[in-house]
Amino acid sequence: MMSRLPAQRGAALITAILITAIATIAAVAMASRQHLDIRRTSNVIESSQAYLFALGAEEWGRQILIRDGKDNKVDHLEEPWATTLPPIDVEGGRVAGKIEDLQGRFNLNNLVKDKQPSQADVARFQRLLRQLALDDALAQAVLDWIDENEDVSIPGGAEDFEYLGRTPPYRTPNGMMASTSELLLIKGIDRTAYNALLPYVTVLPEYTAINVNTASVELLMALVDGLTQSEADQLIEARGENGFATVADFVNHAAIAGRITDNSALSVQTKYFIINAASEFGRGRANLYSLMVRDDKANVEVAMRAQGVY
Repeated sequence: MMSRLPAQRGAALITAILITAIATIAAVAMASRQHLDIRRTSNVIESSQAYLFALGAEEWGRQILIRDGKDNKVDHLEEPWATTLPPIDVEGGRVAGKIEDLQGRFNLNNLVKDKQPSQADVARFQRLLRQLALDDALAQAVLDWIDENEDVSIPGGAEDFEYLGRTPPYRTPNGMMASTSELLLIKGIDRTAYNALLPYVTVLPEYTAINVNTASVELLMALVDGLTQSEADQLIEARGENGFATVADFVNHAAIAGRITDNSALSVQTKYFIINAASEFGRGRANLYSLMVRDDKANVEVAMRAQGVY
């Protein structure tokens, strides 16, 4: 019996060491898990605070649009709403924002009007595509994506047959686009073409007129068939600090007089704006895009919010 005691003591010692090692490993694991939980909770709190800062910037933009709507009925790029809010320090973080006139862009949903292709808008979009050195046949592919029928537009159109053969397969929505990112699903539009189009197009939930006071040179050239760069520059210069007071002033300008016979798709007022807000709080970051709708009584409401990249 006496000869077994050293072996038993050795086994007990090894067992104790193993138990201690296991307990240490468990304690370290628990501490690491707790540290991760604390960090995760901190990140959630800081991200939530950053989002609240972005909502504050949204409200800043909303109030500016309300005041602007009450003060005047002409929207142009020299108004307070067109001024970017530079990054400013707030308690624990930073916030910045800017407002953009979405009716200074081409609304892709205009390609269909009253459930029928709008040939005038298809022609405008084709001219814009050519201004951007893109194939104007892409207009037919976008039209087919939106229109309600299954007839393939010629040339360049595409309906379900084209997309069902892809991996994974999908169908055309045959309805209004909800986001410009849908362009990446359309035949012929790759990332390069998408990036070229993005600054000049938008998608809005109804047919909208283009604000000639905020439209870019490229879009002005798309509005008038054969308009030259020099003539578009003349229009930009003529807008001056106050913009065109009426659509008639625009269409009667010497650079385009007599060249626009239908001005129903033109405006000097804007209903749809987007507020881009960026904020920081600790490690939290937020990029908020808010689609704002302003009625003729200067009431401004949020139609949609999105985070990430607009």
